[in-house]
Amino acid sequence: MPVLKPPPARTPVLGQFFEQQPGRFSEALLERPADAGQGAALPSDGARSARVSPRRLTQRSNRDRRAPEAPAPVQDIPQSGQGSPRMGWFETCANPACDSGWLHLLRSRSTPVFEGGWTCSPACTRARVASAVRRELEGRMMAPEAHRHRIPLGLTMLEQGWITAPQLRAALEAQKAAGGGRLGHWLVRQQGVSEKLVTRALGLQWSCPVLPLDFHDAEALTAILPRLFIDAFGALPLRVAAGQLIYLGFEDRLDPVLALAIERMTGLRVESGLVQGSEFGPAHLRMLSARFPPVGLIEAASEQAMVHALSKAVEKARPVESRLVRVHDCLWLRMFLRPQATALPESGTVEDLICSLGGH
Repeated sequence: MPVLKPPPARTPVLGQFFEQQPGRFSEALLERPADAGQGAALPSDGARSARVSPRRLTQRSNRDRRAPEAPAPVQDIPQSGQGSPRMGWFETCANPACDSGWLHLLRSRSTPVFEGGWTCSPACTRARVASAVRRELEGRMMAPEAHRHRIPLGLTMLEQGWITAPQLRAALEAQKAAGGGRLGHWLVRQQGVSEKLVTRALGLQWSCPVLPLDFHDAEALTAILPRLFIDAFGALPLRVAAGQLIYLGFEDRLDPVLALAIERMTGLRVESGLVQGSEFGPAHLRMLSARFPPVGLIEAASEQAMVHALSKAVEKARPVESRLVRVHDCLWLRMFLRPQATALPESGTVEDLICSLGGH
């Protein structure tokens, strides 16, 4: 898959975002521990909200937006955990190294379930989480594919006959004089080019559709992904079709890493496309103002500390299903607290945890 050039950093990096807007999430920070094996206290759902300054939550967030890696092939996550809770009396522990044997019969716990498998003890939960963390971090380190150069927007529009050569030259000169800005902005603002044509040209650049914004219900879509990702990566969930397909909108360029993470987390296919800028902005603001499931933030000092914090969260919540996926430099853990009857869970039935590894 080609490496796609992400949009310029129009939002602050994740750490700065939370510095500037404390109190919008129920969140907690895993401070750098003296012992690398120690983790953080888990975030609570109460009204108290900690002011978070994860210095390294995503130091490479802006770099990802300049040159996001192509989605690395990763192991599929089992999607079988949204039904009934496991029965711990006779269920086989999902940890391959579990040695408790017949002691399963003495256990009464039916949860937690992690990535489709029940675990019989905190030690087995930790082993399963450690395996998933290694899988996701190794996927991050895989080399991206070579960048596929795209035809510049101006040349695309010129080739289609949507602008003239003098219009393109004038827009480029205005862009240079202003020291930046998107070319499409200058074509619309200075040369009177239709915004629809600019969006269509961007769609040709990215080989993706232009998506309509009809009947957008922000409140009904908040369970798709955390507010943090919507803001930091410029994404806009648009709708769910037939319980099988999620339409995901962007303003001027796609984020295939985020789209892949949503597919792996929800089990639904994601169709990414562009939304006209004048429609995208207001809808994005409405989405950010909606009520989202609770989310916690963790910055771990080491991989061992990350495993400790995530496994502790799973043991504390005892979800009927939980999954872990990578989103750029973050690991996203979602815990389903009750069985789900629909493709998307209700906001009150899931908890999210976003974790980053300090120093990376």
